[in-house]
Amino acid sequence: MKRLLLTLFSFCILQGALAEDGSRLWLRQATDAQATVTCKLTSETAQIAQAELEQAWKGVPVVLKKTKDKDLRKLPASSYRIRAIEEGKQIEISSLSDVGLLYGAYHLLRLQATNADVQSLDITESPAFDKRILNHWDNLDRRVERGYAGFSLWNWEELPALSPRYKEYARANASIGINGTVLNNVNASPKMLTTEYLEKVKVLADVFRPYGIQVYLSVNFATPMALGEVETADPLNKEVVKWWKNKVKEIYQLIPDFGGFLVKANSEGQPGPCDFGRTHAEGANMLADALKPYKGIVMWRAFVYSPSDADRAKQAYLEFQPLDGQFRSNVIIQVKNGPIDFQPREPYSPLFTSMKQTPLMPELQITQEYLGHSNHLAFLAPMWEEFFDLVEPNTMNAIAGVTNIGTDTNWCGHHFGQANWYAFGRLAWEPTLTSDVIAKEWLQQTFDLKESSLTILSKMMLYSHEAVVDYMMPLGLHHIFAWGHHYGPEPWCAIPGARADWMPSYYHNADEKGLGFDRSSTGSNAVAQYPEELCKLYDNIDTCPEKYILWFHHVPWQHKLQSGRTLWEALCYHYDRGVQLTRDFQKAWDNVKEDIDAERFADVQTKLIAQTRDAIWWKDACLLYFQTFSKLPFPKDYERPIHELDDLKKVQLGITNEECPTIELLNKNR
Repeated sequence: MKRLLLTLFSFCILQGALAEDGSRLWLRQATDAQATVTCKLTSETAQIAQAELEQAWKGVPVVLKKTKDKDLRKLPASSYRIRAIEEGKQIEISSLSDVGLLYGAYHLLRLQATNADVQSLDITESPAFDKRILNHWDNLDRRVERGYAGFSLWNWEELPALSPRYKEYARANASIGINGTVLNNVNASPKMLTTEYLEKVKVLADVFRPYGIQVYLSVNFATPMALGEVETADPLNKEVVKWWKNKVKEIYQLIPDFGGFLVKANSEGQPGPCDFGRTHAEGANMLADALKPYKGIVMWRAFVYSPSDADRAKQAYLEFQPLDGQFRSNVIIQVKNGPIDFQPREPYSPLFTSMKQTPLMPELQITQEYLGHSNHLAFLAPMWEEFFDLVEPNTMNAIAGVTNIGTDTNWCGHHFGQANWYAFGRLAWEPTLTSDVIAKEWLQQTFDLKESSLTILSKMMLYSHEAVVDYMMPLGLHHIFAWGHHYGPEPWCAIPGARADWMPSYYHNADEKGLGFDRSSTGSNAVAQYPEELCKLYDNIDTCPEKYILWFHHVPWQHKLQSGRTLWEALCYHYDRGVQLTRDFQKAWDNVKEDIDAERFADVQTKLIAQTRDAIWWKDACLLYFQTFSKLPFPKDYERPIHELDDLKKVQLGITNEECPTIELLNKNR
């Protein structure tokens, strides 16, 4: 009996050890490698690099060393070199900095995990962007705006008590080269700058520092007034200037390597310099002057929109382009990748090619606000790769990603959501990496896959973004989401008294003649904000890329597209293809079952089934609604709707933008 119990106990322990819940992310290396690693440096960062290699590296001995190599001195301090020496009997990782050694250590472990040849290594790596920063839209009450993975990691009530997740968070970011984090929501609470909270921020900064991560804060522009310490927030007021200088001094006394401020101003009700008759430049420069003695920066968001123009897509350009050259050198204008708001597909924001005298940084959204939250598989690297095809990375020195990280066990709500966090970090370091390379890297480190399974899943990931575009908003359609949560379709939405540019009809403009927003030279003329070559391309309905055609044109229903299909036929084709692709994803996942642990397999399978149901919901809702204008029949070859339009109009999920609907809620309400 004792032997039986011991056997059962051992079995349970083994099963527990083998269980997978996604908490280890892509850092699933062995912890018993016992490699020989030599490092004479005593800094905490260098010791972390050594420890990571000692527990996971299985190859030849490794030497970590600081260097003054003349080639590396031409590069940023975080650059590193990995090379095989002594005829491959030893590997040397060298850098000008300790954090460079840490990045090099993680790179070597990534090569091991992806089965790369390390016998004749000679790699020099340098980051494309100096500042590679995550933006957390986390509130002080731990609710996360556009957060679909539980609550905020930062437990402000318990700090300075530390959670083990804080160090794991820093480790994960360092492994992919992320070197900065904005802790709080761009809709910032003034309380964030009180001494009480700054002392809590210091504790987090101390945890992150050894991993090469600087802390930044979002600030409410009217903080001195909101806290009752100054009667105004006018950036040219001497008392306001003094208040910010004193506050910055207090911050740097607590956190000597504090990174700076992120500011959302004069947007969606947030206060800003325009409230006091000042420009964005005057507001940003006041903060920049306070930060400059400490080498801090201001990241000033260009996400602004108001009813001042008939086309919301033009607003950021109209407000910021005339200010080009008026910002201090330590101000970076943070611009969303597209001119509207993180839509499944947008042309790039024209600010990137029109502000030649001002530092800019792209703001990408990792969390899937408009791409199915944490219920849908949507690998975003192809979308970001598309952006970098048109916007040269070498014109910028910083990049931001709105993160999808929360308290969920797997960090991101969806196991494949981790891939977008990973992809952002890798592209922030090297934006020329292909989506295929990134997908395979992540898969090989996250699962134990045969080559055939790796091929199947990488293909699934690469198709996933286009699938979402197809079943949600193909051909340049945008912003036709349900009111209040941006999860499901509601192209018919009409809220009495709401702003026109908060309504889907503002964007799709469906009528009996056709569909789409006319931004051509005969419409809003948004095309004029682009360089001449692109302006001509987008302006002509016959040359405009089909993926953007409804973005730039109001297209007649019977207009023949470059594909040979009419607009109505193409619309039906794309919605149908999106649904079919989600079914293919289910089959692909089923085909790799033997390579996936039971827990993660079941979790992903459940979400893929829900994604197909959502895709059908989107297809039926949009096509049935647009058919009321086109009056055209569905093409014979495509799947017919299974819903009635009147029934779909009754669907109400009752959620906010701070949560992802559960599968149970979706099943109950549709």
